[in-house]
Amino acid sequence: MSTVKHDGKVRGMQFNPWNLLLIVPLLVLVTPLFNMDGPRLFGMPFFYWFQFLMVAVGVLSTWIVYLMTRKLPTTDRPGKLSVDDLDEGDAR
Repeated sequence: MSTVKHDGKVRGMQFNPWNLLLIVPLLVLVTPLFNMDGPRLFGMPFFYWFQFLMVAVGVLSTWIVYLMTRKLPTTDRPGKLSVDDLDEGDAR
């Protein structure tokens, strides 16, 4: 579950609807969907060309989910700290 920090930011796992697209490659596991001989494509039975098609669909859906869920760089962060701002521990 997600927890709320004191500054109002949410931490932990968050639901993202784009992740539902990762269910599409799981269709390959439902054997009755493609356990047939026809229709043929270039003489290749349906079973085989459907498997090749689902590899491409799986790669495409994973790529789309990656692009849509990656964290974009934030520009509101302060710049790098100067030497004077760094913590020196017990040296002070």
